[in-house]
Amino acid sequence: MLARIVSLTSRPVPFFRSFSCMTEILEIHADHPSFHVVFVPGNPGIITFYKEFVESLFELLGGTASVSAVGSAGQTEKNWDHGNLYSLQEQIDHKIEFIRVQNIEVPLVLVGHSIGSYISLEMLRRLPKKAEYCIGLYPFLALNLQSKKQSTIVKIAMSRVLSTTLSFLVASLGLLPRQVLRLIFKLSFGKSWSNTALEAACSHLAQYHTMRNMLFMAMTEFRKLSETPDWEFMTENQDKITFLYGIDDHWGPLQMFEEISKQASGIALSIEREGHTHSFCCTEAGSVWVAHHVASLIKNKLANSCRELEPMACWLLS
Repeated sequence: MLARIVSLTSRPVPFFRSFSCMTEILEIHADHPSFHVVFVPGNPGIITFYKEFVESLFELLGGTASVSAVGSAGQTEKNWDHGNLYSLQEQIDHKIEFIRVQNIEVPLVLVGHSIGSYISLEMLRRLPKKAEYCIGLYPFLALNLQSKKQSTIVKIAMSRVLSTTLSFLVASLGLLPRQVLRLIFKLSFGKSWSNTALEAACSHLAQYHTMRNMLFMAMTEFRKLSETPDWEFMTENQDKITFLYGIDDHWGPLQMFEEISKQASGIALSIEREGHTHSFCCTEAGSVWVAHHVASLIKNKLANSCRELEPMACWLLS
């Protein structure tokens, strides 16, 4: 088994050719990768929530791929960008720029969680020759008008006064001792959260700039996802797309699962029934289970084009 080595870096990514934004990146590099997995988080786009998932996925792929998980612009531990707010479209552009800067030569496999699934689809649209496969985990692709939780979040995100007030209130928790803050998060979000998730929450969520960016991005998500999904694009690329849905997930309801099966029947769909929920990355069991699922999808997909891979990679994928 390969060693678990995750490099967490904060480095600038060129943005719109006019300025750079600091970006938190979790990455593990294979010695001779046959492909490169680029992972896009949900909202919040705090990449350290996904540390256990990234480690497990890299190990399960057996050294055949490098893995890069790219955090959201403006949602870093430190206020590198001095309060700049980034929309959904800007987050998409940010991920495209990351790939261009990295100059990745091997094929890409795009993996996204929640709104990251939508971002990954847009990356597939803009990188058709580079991206071989797109996997959406508990995808948020359209507004769920039946969800009371979404309705509440919409009201807060759409109001600058409410967004600012909530961000100040949450940021005030950052003044508390770390152990007290940790206890608050544990009692608020559940005892099942892993130590990794609790540390990520303590270091990032209780920050004004992070909360404001989360809510601003959410506002632009709701506006964009009120539109009808691009079924034509999904149908044209259905052999490159797969989605994992959860039970009782208001961000990715099973009604959307059924709609996709009607509109783009060639897209591979599956339902997670293990009870890991939308926030799979917050528990070690959820992170490992989803990593197994993603690794299995990638291996099955690449096995179909195994003749184009190195002999050793073919053996590992078998």
